[in-house]
Amino acid sequence: MKRQEKIYIIGHKNPDTDSICSAIAYADIKNRTTQGKRYIAKRAGQINEETEYVLRRFGVAPPGYVSNIGTQVKDMEIQSTPEADKTISLKNAWDLMQQQGIMTLPICNKSGELEGLITISDIAQTYMDTTDSYLLSNARTQYRRIAETIEGMVIEGNEHGYFVKGKVLVCTARPDMMRDYIEEDDMLIVGDREEDHLAAIEENVSCIIVGMGIEVSDTVKKLAHDKDIVIIMSPYDTFTIARLINQSIPISYIMKKDNLVTFSTEDYTDDIQEVIARKKHHAFPVIDKRGKCIGTISRRNFLDMRKKKVILVDHNEKDQAVDNIEKAEILEIIDHHKLGSLETMTPISFRNQPVGCTGTILYQIYGDMKFEIPEKIAGLLCSAIISDTLMFRSPTCTLQDKMAAGALALIAGIDIEKHAKEMFKAGSNLKDKAPEEIFYQDYKKFIAEGNVTFGVGQISSMDADELAMIKEKLSPFLVNECGKHDISKVYFMLTNIIDETTELLYYGENSEDMARIAFNREAKDGSFVLPGVVSRKKQLIPAMMEAAVRMQSDF
Repeated sequence: MKRQEKIYIIGHKNPDTDSICSAIAYADIKNRTTQGKRYIAKRAGQINEETEYVLRRFGVAPPGYVSNIGTQVKDMEIQSTPEADKTISLKNAWDLMQQQGIMTLPICNKSGELEGLITISDIAQTYMDTTDSYLLSNARTQYRRIAETIEGMVIEGNEHGYFVKGKVLVCTARPDMMRDYIEEDDMLIVGDREEDHLAAIEENVSCIIVGMGIEVSDTVKKLAHDKDIVIIMSPYDTFTIARLINQSIPISYIMKKDNLVTFSTEDYTDDIQEVIARKKHHAFPVIDKRGKCIGTISRRNFLDMRKKKVILVDHNEKDQAVDNIEKAEILEIIDHHKLGSLETMTPISFRNQPVGCTGTILYQIYGDMKFEIPEKIAGLLCSAIISDTLMFRSPTCTLQDKMAAGALALIAGIDIEKHAKEMFKAGSNLKDKAPEEIFYQDYKKFIAEGNVTFGVGQISSMDADELAMIKEKLSPFLVNECGKHDISKVYFMLTNIIDETTELLYYGENSEDMARIAFNREAKDGSFVLPGVVSRKKQLIPAMMEAAVRMQSDF
């Protein structure tokens, strides 16, 4: 059965309730409209307490976390390899590799775990070594494998036994001369002369190989049986037997076992390219998450890598997107923010509307498709609208948002005001959190004209005392964060939902000047008090962008 193609639906880094809930809802819509593909909601950051409360309230599991959307080894065309364990002969390994057209063969145990590696050049090098008469015994070669290699059969003795001592000899001399060369436990390749057979048995050899399909006498068989000597009959002549016999050794004798260069299916291709370029191997084994070897990759696999396919919701800025977004194929964007910096290689579906929440757009899409909205999804989308519009207090809120929230609340069976209080209470429970957790809970980077970079975080609460506590925690933390990620100015919005007021903390080069120009106000004790300002997107960022431009022109 053909595997379904996966397409990820992802919100921005430091995801809020809208980002998470819209991804889940759009995955539901796409999976109901498309066959042969599987749409999966993902998140690019840690879920905050408000979103956690919403998901738990409606019994929906949080999306899986993805920190990097770059191409991974599992996105490459992994070359499947035949099953091969360390007991097979060189000849069998060679035949397998020729049939499959591969240069490298991973050797695995019964559980599929990698034990070693053999290449065509390893086998060729062994073939070229024709001077080692003890190769078969040193390699502890099984008699059954020897018989297979020379297309013969064991007609006497234990075929499952092993040749572990002695050398291999081709007997062409007279029996009286043979005794000067034969030692106990040797392996002899002989012709049709019974006297040679008897002489070999007399010297207590380990194995006699008879060529040309010649049948040995019952006397020879009985004497060999009494001394536990193996007799192998082959249809080949002695020259061919001598040429082939080294191919019967088990691959465990020559396979590489130590310092193997392997890659995981989860490895990112950016991280392994240098290793592949540096190592002169033809192919590299690939290990899956269960520790099983599933095949190999080579340099040519980089030419036909499959990019991950993604749909972005609630953002269209590169700096806010999951890492390595430029390495993915963006199929769609659904957003309610200003146009950002993302670029695509081909035209895509881009739905961008001036509403207060992406969840409102998702509600409209359900209507466009004439789909019934599941109760749980309705609860998520209603929560997203409440969160993004600060329960309709934000200037970004539109009539469309209010109508959508009302309809969704009816489907979900919730009281908007009561639910909003529970949400905001859960989201602002920050007293036990570290400053870093609070700072990055809802933080975004922005770039103004003239390459002016600044970051803005925001916490909204219905509790003035809690906001005062957060201010005390965050004020020194802003100093530490300024300068990271190429950001020269850092701001943080402490938004009181009830009073519809924001206290703006700031730090960094000219950060106070930019805020003063933006809002025509003076700072007091390291912050600006901004009555009526609750929206980062619609009220704070546009004013800051304009102030940055004015400051550039003044210089």
